[in-house]
Amino acid sequence: MKENAPIWRSMLFVPAHSEKFLAKAAEKAKTGSGADAVIIDLEDSVPMDLKAEARAGLADACKLLRDAGLDILLRVNSYDDTCEDIAPEDLLAGVRAGVDGFVLPKIERANAVKYAAEKLAEFSPDKKDWLLLAQIEHVNALICLDEIASSSPLLVGMSLGTEDFSASAGMSPTPDTLYLPSQQIVFACRRAGITPYGFPASIAEFNDVDALQIHIEKARDMGFVGAMCIHPNQVAALNKLMTPNPEEVENAKALLAAWDQAKEQGLGAFKFNGKMVDKPVFMRAKELLRRHESLSK
Repeated sequence: MKENAPIWRSMLFVPAHSEKFLAKAAEKAKTGSGADAVIIDLEDSVPMDLKAEARAGLADACKLLRDAGLDILLRVNSYDDTCEDIAPEDLLAGVRAGVDGFVLPKIERANAVKYAAEKLAEFSPDKKDWLLLAQIEHVNALICLDEIASSSPLLVGMSLGTEDFSASAGMSPTPDTLYLPSQQIVFACRRAGITPYGFPASIAEFNDVDALQIHIEKARDMGFVGAMCIHPNQVAALNKLMTPNPEEVENAKALLAAWDQAKEQGLGAFKFNGKMVDKPVFMRAKELLRRHESLSK
């Protein structure tokens, strides 16, 4: 993953036109129980006749969330039904409001990400550190995942939009049906050096906390490090389960120390806590510590 990219365990969607939900997200953050980032949503959750009003209120929303210590992303609209472009008026509104980055929905080809990056360079020529996340929401995108994942230096992560993707595939959004496309997202992200976000289950189901925890544990095993979500139940589960626990951290530190000692002795593999350790095990421990350090800041 990109060394300078943030790692968000939880990114909570909040409708851009809802002062009530924006305020709740800010209050949760102040108590330490909120999401790592808020995605102000200008897309699906905002009715068409309220989009201009929601866009106009972005600056106030950003100030509220920024004062609560939150990272802020803006989910923009697709420009048309072909998903070739991203709505430039949304990008410009986000630039003016001071968001940290943008969630690009319904990405099927790399040119949509490139278009967004070009527009951001046009709207803010002095700012080079915008953060872009791509949502994969159609089966057509699967054959282009590698191209999309490597489409722009601004792209730091990719996620599967489980509901739209399932509709495009004519399938139900269950853990079984979503496992394969979710794993494809992880693989493409890892090949491109960006961050995989998501969990193999419907984002719309949030009341069954036990099931949610199982889905997130599976996501962690698959290589995901966080996810977009729509409800505080999901935030709490993601923050808990996507955080390396103290035992994991101490074990990783000890393993890295043992690795350094083994290298001094000319060993390529060695025994540690009853298991054989070689480079892949070392790399997993190193990434776990990077996540721990990023989340501790």
